[in-house]
Amino acid sequence: MDSLRVFLILLFLIPLSTSGQKLLSGKVVDESYQPIPFAKIFVKNDADQRTVTDANGYYEMRLMPGEYFLVLAATGYDTREAYLVINEANIEKDIQLFPTSLMDLESVEVSAKKSNPGREIMLKVIAKRDSLDMWNYPHTTHGYIKATERIVRKEKKKRKKKEEEENLDPAGLEDPLTERRKEDEELANNMNLAEVSLTRHYGGKGKVKEIRDAYELRGSKRNFLYYTTTVKSNFNFFENYLHLDDLHQTPISSPISGPGILSYKYRLVDKYEESGQKINKIKIIPRNTATTTLEGFIYVIDSIWLVQKVEFTMEKGNLLVYDYFSIMQEFDHPGDTLCLLKKQIMNYGINWGEGNSTCKTISSFDEYNFHPSFDRKFFGMEVAVTGEEAYEKDTSFWSNSRKTELSPEEQVYIKVKDSIRDWQNRKEYRDSIDKIFNKVTALKVLWWGVDHRNRDNGIQWTINSLAGLIRPVYIAGPRVSPGFFYFKKWKDERTFDSYTEVSYGFLNNDIKGSFNSDFRYDPYHFGTISVNLNHDFDAIRSSDAITQIWKRDNFIETTSMGLGHLYEIANGLYFETNFTFTERRSLKGYTFVDTDEFLQNNEPSDFKNYQALIADIELRFTPFQRYMREPKRKVVLGSGWPTFYLIYEKGVPGIFGSDVNHDYIVGAIGQTFKLATLGTSKYFIKSGKFLNTKALFDADEKFQRRSEPIWFSNPLYTFQGLDSTLPTRRIYYEAHFVHHDNSAIINKIPFMKKTRIGLVFATGILYIPEHEWLHYELVGGLERVFKLSRRRLRVGVYGVMSYGNKISPTPTWKVSFSILNNRSLKWNF
Repeated sequence: MDSLRVFLILLFLIPLSTSGQKLLSGKVVDESYQPIPFAKIFVKNDADQRTVTDANGYYEMRLMPGEYFLVLAATGYDTREAYLVINEANIEKDIQLFPTSLMDLESVEVSAKKSNPGREIMLKVIAKRDSLDMWNYPHTTHGYIKATERIVRKEKKKRKKKEEEENLDPAGLEDPLTERRKEDEELANNMNLAEVSLTRHYGGKGKVKEIRDAYELRGSKRNFLYYTTTVKSNFNFFENYLHLDDLHQTPISSPISGPGILSYKYRLVDKYEESGQKINKIKIIPRNTATTTLEGFIYVIDSIWLVQKVEFTMEKGNLLVYDYFSIMQEFDHPGDTLCLLKKQIMNYGINWGEGNSTCKTISSFDEYNFHPSFDRKFFGMEVAVTGEEAYEKDTSFWSNSRKTELSPEEQVYIKVKDSIRDWQNRKEYRDSIDKIFNKVTALKVLWWGVDHRNRDNGIQWTINSLAGLIRPVYIAGPRVSPGFFYFKKWKDERTFDSYTEVSYGFLNNDIKGSFNSDFRYDPYHFGTISVNLNHDFDAIRSSDAITQIWKRDNFIETTSMGLGHLYEIANGLYFETNFTFTERRSLKGYTFVDTDEFLQNNEPSDFKNYQALIADIELRFTPFQRYMREPKRKVVLGSGWPTFYLIYEKGVPGIFGSDVNHDYIVGAIGQTFKLATLGTSKYFIKSGKFLNTKALFDADEKFQRRSEPIWFSNPLYTFQGLDSTLPTRRIYYEAHFVHHDNSAIINKIPFMKKTRIGLVFATGILYIPEHEWLHYELVGGLERVFKLSRRRLRVGVYGVMSYGNKISPTPTWKVSFSILNNRSLKWNF
């Protein structure tokens, strides 16, 4: 058992020194000092000592003091041996690998019957790739982006009377769009158009900053427009891999790279002359769609081997939102050396049950300057800035700065949209629209809820519908719970929202109620104040399994008042505090619905009423968090680093008669990363313990929840085969890992490719010393993503094998349903 404890402590990253080993860490990078993901590293003549770099090329090994030869290998790169000496200190060492030489690549057998001129041409392009890539040099450039979405909706049969009503102005006002009003409004409602004018600054090695000097969105904010900023994704096909996290589930192997030579087939399909230059049109075909997801054409200028143009289509299966996506890039060649991106066209779209969206983004870049002068503090985690003035540009500005001509339809759309905007800005029109929205109907009263909106004041409120206020199944009998929601938004992006509810129980004639509110006073730093008042039922084990949470002994009655505050005190560092004063009472004496004939229950816990003042403090830090700055808010783009958590809970005795006295602390770390083209991995490691339990009550106990019988709960925070609910007062350790292959493995099976099924693997380990409880489990499953109107639904079926020192090997199966978050483009696990 002692050796097992040592193993677990090492696994959970507890900083203990064992057996004199020293930490060797660093990055494996390519010839351009870009990280090489999934590179293999092992000690020569001792292959048991091995590791693999992560998605950022980072590695760690623990070695005894001595001399070592490390062997490093990665697809498309020469294998290398590195000599090093481990002394009495930890070592940080970056190691560089170089692409396999062109002679070696040429020796790879491609066709036994005939030569491959397309491949030979691409070898020449790749040989001078570094000099062609403009991203190898600091520069600035001016850019213009136009993104258009056209929406086609299925026609529905309408009654003649309804059509006649829709042709009338809701306020009875004179309509400025007389005869073509209906056609113009149909165009206005079925199209979205965004225009952006920007300057992009690049300082080398990931130093990017975009300054938007103009931005205009005509249409709905809820749209499918893509690439309205250059900092979220960089379509640089001169890199080995493209990391397009807002578009594609896996990194994409580039066909203009050393690894790409081994991943794609190249065929010369045409040779023609254009502007006095001979152009080679080369078709690229992925050798294996599990790891390469592009097909299309590369146009290469003969003799000087510069890329003139690329036309690529992405494999459908791993697109996050869209059903199809293609990209075309055109390049300029000043001095016949660099390939400067001149124009980029993206065509993409999505189909849903009621129609489809067809989108196109055209971006152009010019005014390149390769001798920029940047201030030392110019670059940082702030990668894009949009000033207030960017939203105030008029029609004349766009007419003079527009680098891409508008189509006739777009010209009409802008005129119509501007006319409608001017018309709708009239107070009479806004009042008329609000009047229609605020109209009380039978359907609103019965099902949707009664809404009221005042656009001028930025206010909207809702009263629960009859269906929403009835709760036939509830603790201590059925209840009726009328509720009221209120929301206000100021022009500076500050917001206030609250929900108030009064609840009446028929079985016990009791009245409950709650008030919960949030005031976002500083949108840029996410500064939020929360106030909560509650007199209601509460659960002791609120996150327990569904088979346990409904038990009567899990519920108490509480009257509480809470005050919370959240603020980002530095980029990526969030500080959150919550103070809650509660009086807790037993439900002894309440009358309950008798369900024992078909669903047995137990009796509520019997205890003396007591008061509790609980203080919660949380520090959450994500290093190197990249973000965009809008005039009144901040848009977080993420980080390649993990997030660290430190949580402290204090049961404060004495104040306001508080009877509790305990201290609890938790440390955790979590991260999401991608293993090259092999899929997406996530891990979460956590440890916690009570430092003081002088007066610890049931409601403040910490539990490891038992597992659901069929439902696959989030494997990053829960276990699938834990058969007991375990209270933990002393230290515990838990670790979770889940990997989605995003169809990378199944795609290798030809007849399975069209199924678009992906594999998922997960594992979890739990060790609780006070119970001498060790639990670990392995999960394997199949997942598939389905379209649900405009959303994405992921359905999974999983097999789980659980084992530990308290149970025998136990197999079971689970199912899950997960909706893709359209805002963050992330699944729940």
